[in-house]
Amino acid sequence: MKLALANVRKGKSATASLFIFILVATLLLNIGLMVITQLSTFFDQKAEQLKDPHLVITMNQASYHSDYEAFLANYSGVKETETEEVIDMNLANYYFGNGEVTNNIIIFNADTKRAIAPAMRIDQLNSFSGNDIFVPYSFNTDGGYQLGDDFTITFQAKQYNYRIAGFFETTMMGMNNNGVMKVMLPEAGYQLLSDQIDSDAKGMIISVLNKDKSTASQLKEDFIGYVERFQSVEATPSLMTLDIIEVKEVSTLTVNIIATILVAFAVIIVLVALIVIKFSISNNIEDGIVNIGVLKAVGYTSRQIISSILLQFMLITLCSGVVGIALSYALMPIIGGIIATLTGLLWVQTIALTVNMVSVFLVALCVAVVTIVSTFRIRRISPVHALRGGIQTHNFRKNHLPLATAKGSLHLLLALKSMLTSSKQNVMITLIVAALTFATVFSGVLYYNIASDKTAFINLFGTEPANVYIAVQPEANTHELITNIEQMNHVSKVNIFDLINTKIDGQNVYTNVTDHYNNLENDVVYQGRQPKHDNELSISWVVSKKINKGIGDAVEVEYGAETASYLVTGLSQSIGNLGQISSMTLDGIQHLQSNYQGTTLYVYLAGISNKEFMSEIQKQYGDAIIETLDIDENIESQTGMYTAAVFAVMVMVLIITVIVVVMILYLVIKTLIIKRKKEFGILKAIGYSTFQLMNQIAMSYLPIIMIGVTAGGGLGYFFTNPMLSLLLSAAGVKRLSFAIHIPSIIFLCLSIFVLAYLVSMLIARQIKQISAYDLIIE
Repeated sequence: MKLALANVRKGKSATASLFIFILVATLLLNIGLMVITQLSTFFDQKAEQLKDPHLVITMNQASYHSDYEAFLANYSGVKETETEEVIDMNLANYYFGNGEVTNNIIIFNADTKRAIAPAMRIDQLNSFSGNDIFVPYSFNTDGGYQLGDDFTITFQAKQYNYRIAGFFETTMMGMNNNGVMKVMLPEAGYQLLSDQIDSDAKGMIISVLNKDKSTASQLKEDFIGYVERFQSVEATPSLMTLDIIEVKEVSTLTVNIIATILVAFAVIIVLVALIVIKFSISNNIEDGIVNIGVLKAVGYTSRQIISSILLQFMLITLCSGVVGIALSYALMPIIGGIIATLTGLLWVQTIALTVNMVSVFLVALCVAVVTIVSTFRIRRISPVHALRGGIQTHNFRKNHLPLATAKGSLHLLLALKSMLTSSKQNVMITLIVAALTFATVFSGVLYYNIASDKTAFINLFGTEPANVYIAVQPEANTHELITNIEQMNHVSKVNIFDLINTKIDGQNVYTNVTDHYNNLENDVVYQGRQPKHDNELSISWVVSKKINKGIGDAVEVEYGAETASYLVTGLSQSIGNLGQISSMTLDGIQHLQSNYQGTTLYVYLAGISNKEFMSEIQKQYGDAIIETLDIDENIESQTGMYTAAVFAVMVMVLIITVIVVVMILYLVIKTLIIKRKKEFGILKAIGYSTFQLMNQIAMSYLPIIMIGVTAGGGLGYFFTNPMLSLLLSAAGVKRLSFAIHIPSIIFLCLSIFVLAYLVSMLIARQIKQISAYDLIIE
């Protein structure tokens, strides 16, 4: 123990650097593991605490039949059902975050007593008024609303103005990315609104609690099948279902990805710490070889000396690990804020002792293994060899770049000679800088594709990047409307792009329908091709895996009461709808419904604002249109939460990169100055200035830094997309094509290079304290 403590006191700089590295690694690892291990149970516990349903079904009151509730109540495994009247505003507009969002709003009567999903408000005003509304917590965390703010809903060209009187939590209908938002009005406000809207917006909602929530998806499929058999196909589109398994996947996906990135970055920092330990031990053995000889000569065994070194690093690891764990809890409110933004749920952090111990144990185990391996050479050192300073019969190294014959600037030659004599140190610095540069480029590419050029990110969700969405009246002539819109000024093209529910080999699948897939901007097929003929379709690889069918196979597609066989022509990918998507042509769907003509149009514009076009088309063809949507604004608003979360990750990576680069350079340069103190004193005595020597030291590391930065930048360029594909594979992504913005990568790499040079110069200022006079006196 005394020997270990003496080693710690002797190498204070190395100890401080290692302490910080392990602290950061443990902190990130613990945060990542806590989020990954607790997120699933957190969501489940929230659903149980809020008494949220496992399945919600909404429909128009005219489509509702009491047999539906009877079917659910008698279904095996159903614990409880509850039915109530609601106001269903399909395609309602409201401002959220950075822009206007079009979504489905389900309005509940806040004063109704209900056993399933009672309103549990987490914040509310002290006094209420007649125009109050209660909204999900995501309006506060992501939407930018505060208590008392005005909130306007635009529905069917009418505006309904309210004041936000409170926020409540809900797992089922509390986020825009689920496609439906739940709000509540007090009794008086609810009845007033119910009297003002037409009958189409008056709906029914059935909430279902199962004994086992994992059966909710199967129950949903069976219920949809029952309804399709019970009523006509035309009435089925009014049915909206949402199960807790689907919602959980959507709500926790991004959080899990961020947590995985934190764990991956923690692994990088652990590797940095291990490289530093290897360097420190090798350096200590070389510098303290005489001391090792003395210890062996007075009776210490190799095992005792190795144990003291192991104890030294284990003490540092355990102390810094404990501090890292404590800091991780201090930072969890920030992480909790990100989780609340992405899920709309209030994160309550609990003590996770098992995760904490695993985090420290994993780091300590890695440190122990590297320490034991690095100190193994001590066994081969004899006391005589050690007391000679490590010199045996001959120990002559090659004289790289002899000054007498080598050409070039003297300062450059001296810097290169210094670099070439420290090969192990060079490898250490190269690996560390490469790893940090890769992490920086990875986070930079991720942020660029979510905050700047969003095309690839939006394409992941299977979204077609048009400008305006138009919902067409069922009785309107869709093809005639398309022809009229195409003749309008500033319209580039118009596509039918419907999303319907079908069954493929018994599996419920969201199916896109359009007449010409080659007119779409986003081709989600990564293998094979999109369907061209009326007997073809493409399916996602998620669906392909479920039904065990691939390209060239025939599948049975069921829509309504009809079934037909189709040939699979391609495999696609998408995060949207849990990756369970397929695509078929307009002619193809008409085999299942002969009068199908499409009810959703995507319009692509040039030279006109979306709002101006939407206003113009409402004037000309308003009778044939249910609603229009500004797709660009909707995307901007809904991607805001992802931008904020990824920005936080990128900033964290950049800060840690700066800290690690500074600490590594401080460690190696300070060690260099101590080793070459006499040499620098002699150089100063013969006329070299402090600035010249500082430049010489900095220049000796620049080639190594450049190699590391180039390697890390190259790895980031070639492997960012494959790594992200791996992270997103569980969500339905098989191949990713994020834009690799080369100027951004070059900027990040140059920034790290310049940072390394400036830090090297700053640390090398310690040479100023070296005096030839003091060295002579010594």
